[in-house]
Amino acid sequence: MEALEAILTRRSTRRFSAEMPDKKTVEAIIDAGRHAPSGGNNQTTHFIVISDPAVLSELVVLVREAFAKMEVYPGMYSSMKNNVIAAKAGKLVFHYNAPILIVTANRKGYGNALADSACALENMMIAANAMDLGTCWINQLHWLDEDPVIREYMYSLGLEENETITGGLVIGYGEGGLPVRSELPRTGNPVTWVE
Repeated sequence: MEALEAILTRRSTRRFSAEMPDKKTVEAIIDAGRHAPSGGNNQTTHFIVISDPAVLSELVVLVREAFAKMEVYPGMYSSMKNNVIAAKAGKLVFHYNAPILIVTANRKGYGNALADSACALENMMIAANAMDLGTCWINQLHWLDEDPVIREYMYSLGLEENETITGGLVIGYGEGGLPVRSELPRTGNPVTWVE
């Protein structure tokens, strides 16, 4: 698949099969993330790759409990609101049962932490699509970065104390085999030309 096709056909996959992608493929996807641009070529994005089903199950419980403690308030970001409602109903499975979760982290106080990680996550999503794997950007751990229970558990998985959780990505085979690639028309993201 050519680069432009991999970009234009990438969609979020939220239904995964239990089949684990082979490690070499996952390593190649992570390498694509590691080759993303970073401010000043700092290369400080930390990739925490989780494929242990027991760890993923524990994270589901911890994330569900953290969101269940929150209250919905007027103006709450709709995705966060949906997470709180699902968590209170005991139904939040933030990683869509994908077999792999890659959490990105970066240095606290570093002005390009989110931008650098976003570039890495996008590179990995495009690479995964080119390799016939589905992905979905995962923000829940970023939103819970200050939650002491989540941070403590993430420390046990390799997060450093001087790091902030910047995002995440789930990877796996789509429930139907190939990732979701249905066309999604662009109705936003306006373009202004100044010529």
